[in-house]
Amino acid sequence: MAWTMGGKAIRTLGWMIPTLAALITPSAMAQQTATIVTVCAKRQVVVSVPDRKLVVMENGAVLKVFPVAVGADVSPSPMGDFAIVTRLTDPTYYHSGVVIPAGTDNPLGPRWVGLNKKGYGIHGTNMPGSIGKAASHGCIRMRNRDIVQFFAMVNVGDTVEIHGQRDEKIAEIFGGEVDETAVALAHNASVGSAGGQ
Repeated sequence: MAWTMGGKAIRTLGWMIPTLAALITPSAMAQQTATIVTVCAKRQVVVSVPDRKLVVMENGAVLKVFPVAVGADVSPSPMGDFAIVTRLTDPTYYHSGVVIPAGTDNPLGPRWVGLNKKGYGIHGTNMPGSIGKAASHGCIRMRNRDIVQFFAMVNVGDTVEIHGQRDEKIAEIFGGEVDETAVALAHNASVGSAGGQ
């Protein structure tokens, strides 16, 4: 069989169709599916407020630990389970009528990873001396070089857990002892807030 294009005869390569079909076998498709699953694997971010650290995990394995700043006593970081909903490069800072474009003066640094709790996220900073302290307005701050690396490791839909005390999970991930008193107080507060339900 031949086609003509621009006056020139083009022969189809009919012999390639069986060859291509042989390449797309069920086992080849399974390998392709496995590759896609691996590439799309969800990652989990766990933040320990008392340790001032953040860890990125995949399938229970620690990929990277970063030092962070957490919310100050007057503006604590939210505790609980969240999801990443936005990822922004060179974000603009907006707060109470103040607008600061991307650059060295921007409090968000070079990246913003927004959570599904409005106004909260994980971002860089123009105050690197705050890392390791309870110093933010509730967000999780990272050094600018770290937020760039972290940003490349996570995607929209990945989960974020923020822990306010050294419970069993935090002790297992970051090492050290469980703060039994803090865990008991947190448990009692959650039971008391249930209102007898």
